[in-house]
Amino acid sequence: MRTSQLTTNIAKEIGELIRTGELRAEEHLSTQGLADRFGVSRSPVREAMQILNDQGLLEQKPNRGFFVKPGLTVETDKAPDDPLPEPMSDYHRLSEDWLTDRIPADVTEQLLRERYGLTKTQLSDILMRASREGWAEPKQGYGWRFLPVAKTPESFEQIYRFRMLIEPAAMLEPTFMLDRKIIDEQRRIQERMLATDISSLPAERLLHNGSLFHEELIKLSGNPFFHISLVRVNRMRRLLEYRSNVDRDRLMVQCQDHLAILSLLEKGEIVEASYAMRRHLGGALSRKSPLLWSKEAGATRPVKEDQEH
Repeated sequence: MRTSQLTTNIAKEIGELIRTGELRAEEHLSTQGLADRFGVSRSPVREAMQILNDQGLLEQKPNRGFFVKPGLTVETDKAPDDPLPEPMSDYHRLSEDWLTDRIPADVTEQLLRERYGLTKTQLSDILMRASREGWAEPKQGYGWRFLPVAKTPESFEQIYRFRMLIEPAAMLEPTFMLDRKIIDEQRRIQERMLATDISSLPAERLLHNGSLFHEELIKLSGNPFFHISLVRVNRMRRLLEYRSNVDRDRLMVQCQDHLAILSLLEKGEIVEASYAMRRHLGGALSRKSPLLWSKEAGATRPVKEDQEH
């Protein structure tokens, strides 16, 4: 059976988590947890884990599922400076064409298959990913429509102003409760980034770790609508993230901010942590606005995606 591009991409993502040590030796992999993490159904995750089992990265235990195989070497090589460490995928070709106005907002599947030389199954995987990430939707009856989310300075700033409202407020919910497992895991990830990962991981993984920090903390509110909303807007931003030119020095400050917020939460200083989160997001917005959008000659096209979150 031919492996879909979606399954191949998920296998690469899980493999990257293993190779960088984010998934540790003998750790059990939750099919549902990974499906939620990647925004897909469980079927392609199971297929991806079987691929990794065949490659020797995972081992399948009867009636227990898949586990990270012990004895694997964790990567420590310095990441390349190239902001696109891998060749541009068909998904990224499509999103790049949409961002730069090379394709119209309303399209047919036939037009896209001919333009990119894709099979029906390959195109379906790409369009479903674009739909999950919030910038495409099927039209009633026939064709697809691409949406201008995070494509204009106004919409991108609105995303950040929305986050500045919900993320600090989530910490002040009456149902907010610390989860030691989440706090400890996020501290481990942030400290590891400071120690080695900022210099060794590709841009996409660093951006993922930033988003994961915020999504895991907002879960502590006990209000699932906060988490659902944040995941949704983060997926919209992924339309631009792969084009990142990562400022790894700036990421050091980001991780230090994250660790400071975790320390406040651990000490029970929830209100102070809420204020710190708002300052953190406000600082990111003030840095992103001039970097993301060219203001000259009335330009409205994104020119650079900053590295954070």
